[in-house]
Amino acid sequence: MATMGEYVVGAYLKVIEGCDFVDYGARPPGGGLEGLDELDVVGLRFRDRSAFLCEVTTHLHGMGHASGYEGSLKRIRKKHEAQKRYAEKHLKAFPRSRFMLWSPVVPRGRLTSELENIEGLELVINEQYTESVSRLLAEAKKTAADIGNPFFRALQILQHLRRQPGRPPDAV
Repeated sequence: MATMGEYVVGAYLKVIEGCDFVDYGARPPGGGLEGLDELDVVGLRFRDRSAFLCEVTTHLHGMGHASGYEGSLKRIRKKHEAQKRYAEKHLKAFPRSRFMLWSPVVPRGRLTSELENIEGLELVINEQYTESVSRLLAEAKKTAADIGNPFFRALQILQHLRRQPGRPPDAV
């Protein structure tokens, strides 16, 4: 079962990036120890054979790990290596791979500096995350078709609420 944070990323991949296929909790086939390397969200865009492999961490009090800064960094590096292995082994038909980390709240400082130094890892954190959700909000206002993503559907409902005449906009 996907988490709400994963649905945010899946909606972005589908609506903004134009992915034809989005999967949640993707695991390498074959099981064994390699099968433990779950990818939170994978999106495939057929027109240009692009793959989006996303790690999603949705902690509202900051991205963290029980073992602190070093533990968080170690975990993200390990996940990024798993993303690259998965793409190399299972997505050969998609030569354009983007490896992403999505998190709405990452405290600025040592952790963000180190994350920015991980080669090939695209960060969608803090302001970038907010901007991505803002883009989804704008699209939700323009569309009514259900794309099968509960987060995007909730945005559409909120954007299409009808207001009673004479009532202020904040009194839905």
